Amino acid sequence: MSNSGINQLAVDQFSSAERQRFMDRNPKTVALAEQAKQSLYGGVPMHWMSDWSTPVPLFVSHAKDARFYDVDGHEYIDFCLGDTGTMFGHSPDPIAAALARQGNRGLTTMLPGDDAIACGELLSARFGLPYWQVTTTATDANRFVVRWARAVTERSVLLVFDGCYHGTVDDVMVRYKDGQTVPRSGLLGQAYDLTDHSRSIPFNDVDALEAALAQGDVAALLCEPAMTNIGMVLPEPGFMQKCRELTRKYGTLLIIDETHTISTGMGGCTTQWSLDPDFFVVGKPIAGGVPCGVYGCSAQMAEAMQQASAKASAQSSGHGHSGMGTTLSANALTMHCMRTNLEEVMTPAAYDHMLPMAARLAEGFRHLIAKHHLAWSVTELGARCEFQFCATPPKTGAEAEAAFHDDLQMALHLYLINRGILITPFHNMTLCCPHTTESDVDRLISTLDNALTELLAIPGARI
Repeated sequence: MSNSGINQLAVDQFSSAERQRFMDRNPKTVALAEQAKQSLYGGVPMHWMSDWSTPVPLFVSHAKDARFYDVDGHEYIDFCLGDTGTMFGHSPDPIAAALARQGNRGLTTMLPGDDAIACGELLSARFGLPYWQVTTTATDANRFVVRWARAVTERSVLLVFDGCYHGTVDDVMVRYKDGQTVPRSGLLGQAYDLTDHSRSIPFNDVDALEAALAQGDVAALLCEPAMTNIGMVLPEPGFMQKCRELTRKYGTLLIIDETHTISTGMGGCTTQWSLDPDFFVVGKPIAGGVPCGVYGCSAQMAEAMQQASAKASAQSSGHGHSGMGTTLSANALTMHCMRTNLEEVMTPAAYDHMLPMAARLAEGFRHLIAKHHLAWSVTELGARCEFQFCATPPKTGAEAEAAFHDDLQMALHLYLINRGILITPFHNMTLCCPHTTESDVDRLISTLDNALTELLAIPGARI
């Protein structure tokens, strides 16, 4: 039973009405969903796109700024924003212009241009690390950095926090259960034991962190500075600093993945909290919505990487295959868009607008929770916030997961979708962009207020 305080039978009744409402108001989406099943596995181009709260996938017509529009002509205020991929709004005008400029000048060549130099300089200035590499996704960046870490340290074990999110890197697909590292459930087609070279520990647990590092076999700690995918979990005061201290003590590298937490402010948590990592990874919004990931490294790491690369090359014959990079990595189109994004879109002015909007939204959530006498809480970080079905904000991934009430979450999301509002699926996270307005925030709060009022009016709704 969930600790949400809401009876499952009431959720089922509430959800049933909303599912029917969706089907009635979206005939074109329903028709396209049926057509898609004939050629797309699961009726979608990527199978997780069918895991939303809607009865069938919602088909989008177009998107701009903080809005998108479905094929049935409905307008939506978007607080999901491509799960951070369009953190600064859909199709920012400077990015649209960059796409047009580069579109007839070459898309990919496997060679650098002056945009590459500009991007390196901009990334260094923004995030404080001197040397950079460009990938197609943050998953690629994480995978490559893990390779570098193992090569540099000559250690094999990767340490991650329980419930972490680092894309689809195989090595991170582990959980912490009953004091042991176990493979993540639901992982398809895994042919070898991930626990041989990966270790998972609870977030915010300094003792567990030191115990894991003290074994002397950990190449790197790969971590989000705040957890964002299992429900938002913030670090306890001083915890991230302790991560840096203990990794140095035991000869382990620190990799900070800011693919989501980049919404915290200019330079992300790494800059805001002075985290001083050996490697830094960010993806999703770094090129304004065009697929791109980057990783940066310290000067010390760059020297160690050069030595590791030279050693590997000396032991090989023919062309060296490092296991890193693709022919589309750092393509000309992406580099031009990333340069434009860093110069014109991902600016202090953008954050100056986003952060107060998120603070207004978080305060609105707290007001609703108090108004409806719910034992829920709100977690807030930069431009994003989340309401969670637990009385106090979670401190670990396990605590965040224990607060899940999937059916309730999906029912509330569907209610919002049916009234033109989208928040991030699979949990209750929201993100504000430079185009989010106070009226957008207030509309989300008032609509959620109506949803809770209707749900709680069902006889026996409260447990």
